[in-house]
Amino acid sequence: MAEPFIRLSGVRKLYRRRDAEYLAISDASFDVMAGELVALVGPSGCGKTTLLKILAGLHGHDGGEVKIGSSTHAFDPARDVGMVFQQPLLLKWRRILENVLLPAEILGLPMEPSRERAMQLLELVGLKGFEQKYPYELSGGMQQRAAIARALVHDPKLILMDEPFGALDALTREKMNLELLRIWKESQKTIIFVTHGISEAVFLGTRVVVLTAGPARMADNIAIELPHPRTLDMKTNKDFGDYTRRIYKLLGME
Repeated sequence: MAEPFIRLSGVRKLYRRRDAEYLAISDASFDVMAGELVALVGPSGCGKTTLLKILAGLHGHDGGEVKIGSSTHAFDPARDVGMVFQQPLLLKWRRILENVLLPAEILGLPMEPSRERAMQLLELVGLKGFEQKYPYELSGGMQQRAAIARALVHDPKLILMDEPFGALDALTREKMNLELLRIWKESQKTIIFVTHGISEAVFLGTRVVVLTAGPARMADNIAIELPHPRTLDMKTNKDFGDYTRRIYKLLGME
């Protein structure tokens, strides 16, 4: 049996502020296999973003174990993580191609192959022909596509996405869900996707990790056995409804 790409066991995170302490995560335990798209869902403030920051190497943890990579493939967060946030965070004075190349510049990667890869990624995310545009010339959904290309340009092993479609309108959000699944299939990256949307989590995820209200603990780790490619009409079928109701119940919303 293949070993997990990510293993979290009893992870705990405590914030200390002056004389007060705040427990953000009390117990997070789950595995992620290489190539999975795992959705993290839970109430606001339950520690989902904190957990992403721990995985990205931006925060330490105060208990438990976090293991990423394997005995044969070392993991370097600075090199092996790509991040996509709720806002695209594109530099407004840089053209789209230059924005996508930013991680390669920061890491000191060779520019010629990086530029070639950036062009390929812009085509992958549907932005071929927009390389020389500025961010203000693109719609919100197009800007987020550029942000996804930027997260992939240095060929990371892990993509962390923190509510990347939360600021988009409903129709654009559904379109971006379909696009993300296509990009995930083609890039074969491991993705952890944080969302408040239960329907979105079920639609995207190979599995959905359900976190309780903070301090976060894992309420369940649900394998989503819906066929691929996923289509929007799946949201009306019985299996999809059963998964969403199960998560609503776990979160006390039924």
